[in-house]
Amino acid sequence: MADENEIQAAPAADAGAPAPTEAPRGRGGPGGGPGRGGPGGNRSGPGGGNNRGGRDGNNRGRRDNNRGGADDGGEELIEKLVHINRVSKTVKGGKRFGFAALVVVGDGKGRAGFGHGKAREVPEAISKATAAAKKKMIRVPLREGRTLHHDGNGHFGAGRVTLRSAPQGTGIIAGGPMRAIFESLGVADVVTKSVGTSNPYNMIRATFEALGEQTSPKSVAQRRGKKIVDLLGRGGSQTAEADAALVTE
Repeated sequence: MADENEIQAAPAADAGAPAPTEAPRGRGGPGGGPGRGGPGGNRSGPGGGNNRGGRDGNNRGRRDNNRGGADDGGEELIEKLVHINRVSKTVKGGKRFGFAALVVVGDGKGRAGFGHGKAREVPEAISKATAAAKKKMIRVPLREGRTLHHDGNGHFGAGRVTLRSAPQGTGIIAGGPMRAIFESLGVADVVTKSVGTSNPYNMIRATFEALGEQTSPKSVAQRRGKKIVDLLGRGGSQTAEADAALVTE
C-alpha cells in the first residue's frame, strides 16, 4: 500500500508544479523555442541564417577565385602607365572629377599594345585602359630579339616619329611615351625621333603605326618565294649566309 500511495502522490506533486511552458519566455530561452536567440531557424542561431550567409559567401568567393585564376593563368605582361588626365565638370552641387589613363602593355618578346580608359577613380581608369591594351596587342618582328629589322616612319595627326635600328649596346634612345613602348616590347637598342607634337596619345599612335610596318627577311622571303640568303646577298654582302642563319623571325 505504501508503494501505491507514493505512486499516486507523485502526479499530485507534478500537478502542483508550475507549467514548463513559462520557463522559455525570455528572448534568449535555453530551449530554442519562441525566443529570438534560440537555436531554431532564427537569424542569429546556427540554423538557416548562418547557413544562408555561409553558402552565399562561399559561392561568391569561388566565382572570384576562378575569375582571378583565369587572369593569372595567362602570360605575364609588362604594364606601363604613360599618362593620366584629370577633367572636371561643374554641376549644381560643385565639381565632378573624372580621370583618363593611357597604358601600354607588352610581353617583352615582340608583342605590345596600348589602350586608354575613363572612370571616376584612377584605379578603375587604369584597369579599363589595361584591358583595352591587352585586346589590341600586335606582334613586331625583332632582329636578334633586341632591335628592329629596318628603319620606319609613322605619323598621326600632327605627330611624326622616326624609328631606326641600332647596334648592340646603344640602348633605348626615346622619349617618355615611346620609351614605355620599347621597354614593354622587349627592344634593347633603338634610336627614335619625334617631331610635331608632344601629345602622348598622338606619339603612341604614330609609333604603333611605324611598328605595324615592320617586316622581317623571313616573311619577305616566304611572300616572294625566295631564300633569305638571296635577299640579304643582293646588296653585295659577304656575310649573307651568316646573317641568314641568325634570322629567327
